[in-house]
Amino acid sequence: MSASGGTKAIVAALLANLSIAAAKFVAFLFSGSSSMLAESVHSLADSGNQGLLLLGGKKAQREATPQHPFGYGRERYIYAFLVSIVLFSVGGMFAIYEGYEKIRHPHEIEHWYWPVGVLVFAIIAETFSFRTAIKESNVLRGRKSWKEFVRHAKAPELPVVLLEDLGALVGLILALGGVGLALLTGDGVWDGIGTLCIGVLLILIALVLAAETKSLLLGEAAGVEEVQKIEAAIVAGDDVTRIIHMRTLHLGPEELLVAAKIGVRHEDTAGEIAAAIDAAEARVREAVPIARVIYLEPDIYSEAAAAKGPDPEASPGGPTPHAGSH
Repeated sequence: MSASGGTKAIVAALLANLSIAAAKFVAFLFSGSSSMLAESVHSLADSGNQGLLLLGGKKAQREATPQHPFGYGRERYIYAFLVSIVLFSVGGMFAIYEGYEKIRHPHEIEHWYWPVGVLVFAIIAETFSFRTAIKESNVLRGRKSWKEFVRHAKAPELPVVLLEDLGALVGLILALGGVGLALLTGDGVWDGIGTLCIGVLLILIALVLAAETKSLLLGEAAGVEEVQKIEAAIVAGDDVTRIIHMRTLHLGPEELLVAAKIGVRHEDTAGEIAAAIDAAEARVREAVPIARVIYLEPDIYSEAAAAKGPDPEASPGGPTPHAGSH
């Protein structure tokens, strides 16, 4: 994983979640609190998620092969999507089941100081992990809002860790509220309600993660700023008259494919056109270093052809050919 900040945030979250999961489970054994059991499973699932992110980052570094000529950069998207599934099933659904059972069969919380003490410790540890994720994300976020950063980040690790840590902190507060109300009222139903709220929270976060990583898996174009830099770099020289059309696609968080049809002068020789393409590619790579795969097709611009509009069957996502055609 080239983004060291992402790795640092993942490791911080992994260490915090492993220690918190162990502490929560011990508190559950002594107190019988369903909120503590749900939270211990939540932290264990989060630990597995961080392991998946680290594994995805490692696998994404493999060299390209004839079977996978564009490399394995999208492994990071695949493992981030798996994280959303684990968070939904192991975290959210388990918490909802535990909450439902506790509401049906409530019982008083024993040894209250165990769950309360562990929850306070967990909030401190998760705050440290969340602070690390925020600090590392700010390096990449720039002037974007947090919502824009999560929605448009091409590297999935930091948004995943951010949402996980946020969900963990809110879940801990919900667990503390459920345990506190159960202790104050002597009614264990409140512990079950807190557990249900944790489950709903985890499912909502999982759905957001699934939607964002699905978009990355399908293939997203470069950001607006990067597209503008690429377009400016292509036409910066006198050898390219215009960009007729262009497509960009993220092969991975730090690997971009650029394909464009560029206009050249009709009197240019083959050697001059080849030199123009090489120069344009060099300018693009200098302006946007992650543009590692570039295909430029030279053409003579025609206003008459442009007026007809693009051929939909020649564009990605165009209509399906008629049955029987080849």
